[in-house]
Formats: sequence, structure tokens, C-alpha cells
Amino acid sequence: MSSSGMNNMGKITFYEDRNFQGRSYECMSDCSDFSSYLSRCHSCRVESGCFMAYDRTNYQGNQHFMRRGEYSDYMSMFGWRDCIRSCRNIPMHRGNYRMKIYERENFGGQSHEMMDDCDNCMDRYQMNNCMSCNVMDGNWLMYEQPQYRGRHWYMRPGEYRNFNQMGMGGMGGMGGQGGNMKFMSMRRIMDSYY
Repeated sequence: MSSSGMNNMGKITFYEDRNFQGRSYECMSDCSDFSSYLSRCHSCRVESGCFMAYDRTNYQGNQHFMRRGEYSDYMSMFGWRDCIRSCRNIPMHRGNYRMKIYERENFGGQSHEMMDDCDNCMDRYQMNNCMSCNVMDGNWLMYEQPQYRGRHWYMRPGEYRNFNQMGMGGMGGMGGQGGNMKFMSMRRIMDSYY
């Protein structure tokens, strides 16, 4: 792995009710299931760092990127029907960002190496699809539509051979494109931890 600073932990506090009311749970690392701490979660406050929040346990379901700030009623803000059930702390990355995107699954078709944001794969690379990738350095958000719109997914360093087999192609609100999940824009996660 690259120079991602594992000692740069973020801090997020989850609350059972809207407007930071009810019981709370403070988290500084990944949490795969809140149920042993809170019966529900309807608001949160990110004090430092960045997190990816999920509406299902074990980092599944719809995702939303959360940076420093207050989310007094995130269900209305994100249009979610269910509350946060798990979250990942996104480690701060110092250094270069590097990712190779592929037109087809299993690193097939045309490919392009990226070191910066791309607001439209079609315009920049004449790629109709991005169906697999290899993240070499840094943390990225990948969006299903150009201009960083639509649902987005957190990609940390690693190989992603087939987006559809990662639970993105039809699992409860994650794709819904008949098993043909693809991404059309990508952005580096560069938010400061302070």
C-alpha cells in the first residue's frame, strides 16, 4: 500500500434521533454494524476526517461520502429510506493518486491510467464504459454518471475486476441497471482531516 496515513483517523459521532438527539456513538475507525451500540441512527456529526456511510451492515447498500460537517437529518438530505448501519473511515492519503480504468470486466478492452479527476470518461477517453479498475494509489470516488452525478462508490487501493460482482449491479438500490454497472466519472478524495 502507498503512503496513506493510517494514523490519521477521523472522528464521527452518530445519534439515534434527528438533530443530534438521543443516545450517541463515537467512532474513529471502520464499524461494520452499529446495532450493538445504537438501535437506529438518524443524524451524525463528522468532527474530522472523511467517512463513507452505508445503509446496510458490512459496508453494503447505498453509500454516501461524508466530510467534516453536521448532518442533522441525513435521510432527507440523501433521499434514503433507511438509516446508516455501517461506516468506513477513509484514511488521509499523502502523495500521488493513480488508477487504471478499463472498458470491460477483468481488465479488458481499452484502458487509461489516471492521476487526476475525470468528469467524463466519454469526452476525455472516448470510453463508453468503465467496468473494472485497478487503484494503485490514493482513495477515489467513482460516479455512475458524468460530472460527478448519480450514485457513487468508494474505491480504496486494490483490484476491482468486475463492478457487477461487487454487489453494485442490482443489490437493493445499488445499480438497478440490469446487471450492467459502470462508472462515467471519477474524483480523488483529497479532503483535509483538520
